[in-house]
Amino acid sequence: MKIEIPGYPSLDLKYLLLDYNGTIALDGIISEAVANKIRQLSDLFQIYVLTADTNGTARQMCEGLPVEILTFPNDAAMQEKQNILYSLGKENCAAIGNGRNDLLMCREAAFSVSVLGQEGMYGRLMTATDLCVPSVLDALELFLKPHRIIASLRG
Repeated sequence: MKIEIPGYPSLDLKYLLLDYNGTIALDGIISEAVANKIRQLSDLFQIYVLTADTNGTARQMCEGLPVEILTFPNDAAMQEKQNILYSLGKENCAAIGNGRNDLLMCREAAFSVSVLGQEGMYGRLMTATDLCVPSVLDALELFLKPHRIIASLRG
């Protein structure tokens, strides 16, 4: 996905990195509406779900979705997410998250969105992302309607 934003760096996004708990899932459960948006976005991106999998449901809930799941059930999730971003090429990555362990990934991705959902959001994440939205559906919809990104970020 290429996005030209007046007065802002151009985006050439190939990968979408999604945090799981608190971002695409609430209490370990992905809603059907979120699953449908992920299916739609798989035509535009290679999608990765990066998670510490706090509730232990990520693999089951993502079964059948066009995503690659990478789990880090240790204390190094923040660093692991950043390492994946680097391995894919941060200039080609969009990231969506809500938690403290998303901070480095979101700070360094070419484009990132923080989600202030029902689980809340790590306060410092807001200043590390390009956009902040109230729900994951709003975050995913940005990529289906990129003029919203342009409108928010143009100079």
